[in-house]
Amino acid sequence: MEINWKIKELTLEEQATAERLSNELEISPVAGRLLASRGIRTAAEARSYIRPSLDSLHDPFLMRDMGAAVDRLCRAIDNHERIMVYGDYDVDGTTAVALMYSFLRTQTDNLIYYIPDRYTEGYGISTKGIDTAKEKGCTLVIALDCGIKAVDKMDYANNLGVDFIVCDHHTPGDITPRAVAVLNMKRADCLYPFKELSGCGVGFKLVQAYAQRRGIDPQEIYKLLPLLAMSIASDIVPVTGENRILAFYGLRAINAFPSVGVQAIMKVAGIEGKTINMSDLVYKFGPRINAAGRIKSGAEAVRLLITDDAEAALQFAQDIDSYNQDRRDFDSKTTDEALEQLQKDPMNAERFTTVVYSPDWHKGVVGIAASRLTETYYRPTIVLTAGEDDIISGSARSVSDFDIYTAIDSCRDLLTNFGGHKFAAGLSMHKADLPEFKRRFEEFVAAHITPEQQQPTLEIEAEVELSDMNWKMYKILQCLEPFGPGNERPLFLCRNLINNRNTRAVSEGKHLHLDLTDRFVAMDGIAFGQGDKAEHLQNGLGVDVCFYLEENSYRGRTTLQMNAQDIKLNE
Repeated sequence: MEINWKIKELTLEEQATAERLSNELEISPVAGRLLASRGIRTAAEARSYIRPSLDSLHDPFLMRDMGAAVDRLCRAIDNHERIMVYGDYDVDGTTAVALMYSFLRTQTDNLIYYIPDRYTEGYGISTKGIDTAKEKGCTLVIALDCGIKAVDKMDYANNLGVDFIVCDHHTPGDITPRAVAVLNMKRADCLYPFKELSGCGVGFKLVQAYAQRRGIDPQEIYKLLPLLAMSIASDIVPVTGENRILAFYGLRAINAFPSVGVQAIMKVAGIEGKTINMSDLVYKFGPRINAAGRIKSGAEAVRLLITDDAEAALQFAQDIDSYNQDRRDFDSKTTDEALEQLQKDPMNAERFTTVVYSPDWHKGVVGIAASRLTETYYRPTIVLTAGEDDIISGSARSVSDFDIYTAIDSCRDLLTNFGGHKFAAGLSMHKADLPEFKRRFEEFVAAHITPEQQQPTLEIEAEVELSDMNWKMYKILQCLEPFGPGNERPLFLCRNLINNRNTRAVSEGKHLHLDLTDRFVAMDGIAFGQGDKAEHLQNGLGVDVCFYLEENSYRGRTTLQMNAQDIKLNE
């Protein structure tokens, strides 16, 4: 599938700003452009962006219901009530539980945590979880990364005398659950300035508010930021505003004084001694933490993240690493079978959506399979499998700026449950309603998706010369980290490059080792999955390359290289 290249355009005002920043900060025009495109207008703003401050975090009491939440939490601790910390089984939920539990155990020893079982309880607040809270004598439950739509479950808990504080970031429904407090900055009646916190981030704001009320040194709660950085990276929330500040200091803490749990994950992931960045959190930490909830229990991830015992942590990390390998096997099998289904469908090529179902697929990997299918066909995708009784459930993934949550919401009368956000969602329905759901979902997407949203697009930061790609530029790129949605890692474009001396296919022809030049400067690089372009370059023909600039260390020598994301051949 051909990838569209889109070079970011600056307004006339932004172009003037880029030129001014370049002159005032004595940086290259390309570096000035990078700053201007991120909304930076002055040299002072640039310095503040490069060195974000925890003092810039918003007052947590600006969030609706925060006062009531802190009042109830203080009362529970002062009266020695038993508190349950309840969270979803994914990375955001388990890190949120680990963060809240780690903090509250410094305030009370009357504390337990609970992660629902993905298969027997499903997503969100469960009746079993509420019953467990009652049986264990818990009078307060702090729900993290879930609960915003648990209207009936809140009523059930209220009838049992179990209070809830809900800390969620998912899109609210029409009715707000009747909890003691519902913390969600996306509530229509919430004036909190930053709307994109993760579920763990909302939990952190509750901790921050409690610490303010109790006069606790903020440095004590900042020790929890590594957990929050993991959630921000893995839940794919925008790395802007508060999230960028929190991720910045979370990464700094991970690299300066990693907990025993973090050290154990680094060891099993083979990245001990490496400087950890957002990409490591996404691709090394996230899948392993997620695998616990997908294959066994999310509680095992929490156990790893809260332990102070290094020997136990290593064993726990080895366990979740094993689950991650099992997850990969299930993922591969599910994806292969789903692709086979689609290849047998004579109408598949005409569709705007992918909706596939099999009762045999592992529920823990349908979200990953949906992502894989989206990469193959590049269209809104839903993968479903069997649940309890006649209910089927699954996960949805979207494409380039298309709001899949709204598309699913248009079919809400056919669903028994659903939730999520613009790019990812979960849903369930009666099996008998699947044909009608597929028809209406396809109809809605076909009517609303744009041509641009049907083609994968690479957003290019700037067209550059190879001479721009030097160590000074690389240091500026490091200052823009952490990267993520809303603060994407800069992608560059160089045109009319030719083989210098040693461009060749590697790894049995699968990948491409680059040695390219613009006839003035040469640079090495790697292009994964593009080994078929070697002959074109070896024949002396030119290419345009879309790439990230990165370090490459080999045999004690560190150089800069291109990590090519796409290559277009010139005639």
